[in-house]
Amino acid sequence: MAGKDDDFVVTPWEVSGKVDYDRLIELFGTERIDKKLRARIYRLAGEKHILLERELFFSHRDLKWVFDEYEKGNKFFLYTGRGPSGSVHIGHLVPWMFTKWLQDRFDTPLYFQLTNDEKFWFNPELSIDQVKQFTYDNALDVIAVGFEPEKTYLINDIEHIDILYEIGVQVARKITFSTAKAAFGFENSMNIGGIWWPALQAVPAFLHSWIYGTKTPCVIPCAIDQDPYWRVTRDVAERLGYYKPASIQNKFVPGLQEGGKMSASDPMSAVLTTDKPKLARKKVMNAFTGGRATAKEQRELGANPDICSVFKYYQFIFMPDDNELNKIEQQCRSGEILCGECKQILASRMIDFLEKHQAAREEAKERVHEFSAARLRDEIKR
Repeated sequence: MAGKDDDFVVTPWEVSGKVDYDRLIELFGTERIDKKLRARIYRLAGEKHILLERELFFSHRDLKWVFDEYEKGNKFFLYTGRGPSGSVHIGHLVPWMFTKWLQDRFDTPLYFQLTNDEKFWFNPELSIDQVKQFTYDNALDVIAVGFEPEKTYLINDIEHIDILYEIGVQVARKITFSTAKAAFGFENSMNIGGIWWPALQAVPAFLHSWIYGTKTPCVIPCAIDQDPYWRVTRDVAERLGYYKPASIQNKFVPGLQEGGKMSASDPMSAVLTTDKPKLARKKVMNAFTGGRATAKEQRELGANPDICSVFKYYQFIFMPDDNELNKIEQQCRSGEILCGECKQILASRMIDFLEKHQAAREEAKERVHEFSAARLRDEIKR
């Protein structure tokens, strides 16, 4: 994890400062996604993807091996998740949208873990009823992304513990307290639920192989700050007879304020999926940019899109056309466009995106049961 010796902090619990992704690759021990690997993914998927093209998914573990297996006919499955401790924001959707693309292009099952037990253990301010409600609310956002119900299993940890427990106890016996303490920074004040938690988080990486009796590769799409969670999982995998899970990591969607990633704990830094249009517009119009102190100065000297949160939102999902993106970058640097006008463009696109997502989210209320991992109980009995 990046911390004291760097000008930025990246841990599973905190992201701050100007993140150096080259340094993160070095510190975390992941591998950069190079042109050759991108070309291979495109060939196998049959199309390109904007998040790979713009190097927003930028590093991985063992993807080359996964695709070696895939070309031999050994298909992989997907695993990702969400800790339901609050509302979902735009930043959470980015890895989910890429996960959907992988599911569609490679025809893979997805195990999506809603870790309500984790949030209850790690956040003493949350009641059990609150985490259950957040679990339901967050599930609506997952479904609204458009995953295939026949191939998607939403795992509610508290509700579906019977599905997880057998593998969980096997994982737990392989992880010493000293290992968990070193990996997650546990102190003696940590409740024993939190200490047990890493064993449960490992389970979905092995679940498909266990249920169907065939050793199957697993790929975990996630933001880079979550990578440390999977190191312990990889350490125990082969000792339990499973493949080590592979992963693919994305950069952070920035917060609308200066520094750090988007965070639901900072209301003005994050556009929530449930925000009303007026509030979403207000957040965008108050965003941090790379503009100059005055309009006159910006017309003369131009602005800096490299540090502008608005421009970064365009890069992620709100300006998929490269020609349009290049044009607005040139207009920004030359001073042809001012920040207010640029924000108006993003605000309009943000509102359009939210309206469509919220409509899909409303429809999801009638479909939650279609995605429930409870269906796996019948498969386990077989």
